[in-house]
Amino acid sequence: MKKIKVAVQGLGAMGSGMDELILKKRDIKLSALIDSDPNKVEKTAEEILETNKKYYTDLKTLKVKSDLDELEEEIDLILIATSSFTEEVFPQIEKAVKKGINVITIAEEMAYAYAGNKKLAEEIDNMALKNNVTVLGTGINPGFILDTMILLLSGAVKSVKKIEAARINDLSPFGPTVMRTQGVGRTEEEFKGGIKEGKIVGHIGFKESISLIADKLGWELDEIREEREAIIAKKERKSKYITVKKGMAAGCKHTAAGIVDGIEKIVLRHPQQIEPEKEDIKTGDYIKIEGDPTINLEIKPEIPGGKGTQAVAVNMIINVFNAGSGLKTMADMPIVYCLAEKDI
Repeated sequence: MKKIKVAVQGLGAMGSGMDELILKKRDIKLSALIDSDPNKVEKTAEEILETNKKYYTDLKTLKVKSDLDELEEEIDLILIATSSFTEEVFPQIEKAVKKGINVITIAEEMAYAYAGNKKLAEEIDNMALKNNVTVLGTGINPGFILDTMILLLSGAVKSVKKIEAARINDLSPFGPTVMRTQGVGRTEEEFKGGIKEGKIVGHIGFKESISLIADKLGWELDEIREEREAIIAKKERKSKYITVKKGMAAGCKHTAAGIVDGIEKIVLRHPQQIEPEKEDIKTGDYIKIEGDPTINLEIKPEIPGGKGTQAVAVNMIINVFNAGSGLKTMADMPIVYCLAEKDI
């Protein structure tokens, strides 16, 4: 098959990881790099990526550009890894779609954009339909663990009464944007203030995951209730991007419940923090579907967030390229699978 030409916009922790993964895949080609950071613009892929050079021969000639408009080569699909929020990635999506380029974004709100901004989601859908391209929001969570996996498992259940799921994970691989939204490194008072101001949001995606699950299962939500509190470090913890002193927030304990007819029908828990092992916290992914039959799934340890996000996004490229046009969710797409690697 013809190789799908892919651009990656946003070369932070997730974007760079996706670049390196794309280089190893057989049927897709990393054809463009885009980043607004002037310290990266015009640098070559060889200078900014850590991948094994045997996977790619043009690392010295592939240069970072500051905008999609600067690309000379035609692109089939762009992976956008710049923000968590639909409104912030919309201009980048709009530019790509109007050029006839398919889009995958790891912006959490885009996993089910209708939940947070129905008007903007409809605009994206109409624009994608008009230009005959596909737009998909995905990642490890939302996009896989606490929504797609739940829906997949529900396929083996005759009737569903209640869903409870939890993801206890390590935030360490993620970059500065996620650290800020999780309140990592803040004092407890700063954390509480950040919650009130809307600067600390905890996990971005509960509204999207719960709304998607409820929509597909035919449940009409009364409301979604959310609670957030700081996870205070009892020992110093570190990641590549931040050091957390004892007594400061290492992450956020975030819980959300989807209420149907006054009853909690979907309960999702997501305590996430850097270096949880420092305090003997074991990570894992847990799904319980109460019904006929009841299903329990446990994955220990967690599917690593950084690698999982990169993998789901990259592994969806062929599915998205071959999908019908419009704004899609993971529930609308064929199942994700690991794309074949190059023969080296």
